[in-house]
Amino acid sequence: MSSQDPLLALRQAIKSKSIVTYSTDGRPCSSLVNAKQLVIDGHSYTKSSSTRYRKAGAPSDFYSLDAVYVAWLLRDAPGAEYMKQAREHGLAVGFVSVTERKHVVDWLEGRISDSNRIAPLSAGESTTPPGTPPRPTGGQTSQATPRPRGAEAHTSSPTKRRYVADAQDVEVVKKIKQNEVELRDRTTVLRGTKPNNFSAVRTAYTEKLKKLREARPGTGSTPATPVADPKMLARKARHNQPIIMISSSPTALITMHNVKRFLEDSTFEPSQEARARATSEGNLRPEDLIPIYRKRTTIDSSGKETVIKATYLVVDSVEALSKFGPDAWDRVVCVMTTGQAWQFRPYKWNEPRQLFHNVKGIYVSWSNDPPNVKIKDWNVTELKIDPHRRHVDKSVVAHFWKLLDTWIQTNKPWLMKV
Repeated sequence: MSSQDPLLALRQAIKSKSIVTYSTDGRPCSSLVNAKQLVIDGHSYTKSSSTRYRKAGAPSDFYSLDAVYVAWLLRDAPGAEYMKQAREHGLAVGFVSVTERKHVVDWLEGRISDSNRIAPLSAGESTTPPGTPPRPTGGQTSQATPRPRGAEAHTSSPTKRRYVADAQDVEVVKKIKQNEVELRDRTTVLRGTKPNNFSAVRTAYTEKLKKLREARPGTGSTPATPVADPKMLARKARHNQPIIMISSSPTALITMHNVKRFLEDSTFEPSQEARARATSEGNLRPEDLIPIYRKRTTIDSSGKETVIKATYLVVDSVEALSKFGPDAWDRVVCVMTTGQAWQFRPYKWNEPRQLFHNVKGIYVSWSNDPPNVKIKDWNVTELKIDPHRRHVDKSVVAHFWKLLDTWIQTNKPWLMKV
């Protein structure tokens, strides 16, 4: 057996296009599966001997010599055919995978130099290919020591000259830069061309904050402002509560029987079932005025969250609305309709287009109902309720409150402070 490294010997034979043959105990053999040795350039190597070529993902595991040779021998075979023939060559396990085959073949043919996958030579092994006489050094022969890559070029290359730009080239580059358009991304577009000074805004609000502190009892030098009567504040808040009007039609989906559970608990209950439940509890007739209590979360510019408990009043008739005084219609923010125009006859604005110009219009229907042509010219938003899936009620009610908050903030912002 040869003492040379079998991996380097195989690579040198492939690069020099030498023929690799097989043998068994010194006798030539015609097939690799029956052979015990590979004969490379007249030197015999055990085919199952381990090489220095590491397997991918396994630093301590190496390919055998016959696995590397079969990968090169079947380099042009398709993936399935390659695995089939690898088993026929006696490599049931341990053959080079299909994904690694190209990498191994490129290294064997000298197209790549992969030092990370090749383990260093151990003591006693030589990098000199078989048949090459050793290089004499000082009258004695010794094994060649690998030199660091690029060391010879570093010692023999001359000193790099300093580059001096041509004056004409400098002028051309200046002209190109003058016409250059700078590309901007999502970060640079937010950067201004000049520093912004917000000291004027800070000065203006400092004066306002100072006045607010002085207006608080016991915090400023000015006399404390008398505290308003809590009863008066509560009465004023009640007079500013938004009012929602619904249809009094018995066929309406939202009635005085189920509106409270729908808007407060986000659960739709059919009006007939809600009425039967109330009757069993002793409530024969619904109230003509139903309060809806809702917690609304607001976030200011500093990111602070504030939870506001708001109250909305629900009525289904003009008679109940008249209890709030002559300015009650100023507090009406929403009208729920079933698409029947007779609902608006006793209203302050009995024409649908005029009505829904002054209040937020909501058309309530089943999700599987066909489009209603009567409301095509009305300024209303459709609120669709699913007949069977109660788990979607929460998103429907959340959408309703979002629509209503946006409309109140735009048209009647003083009612948002309740």
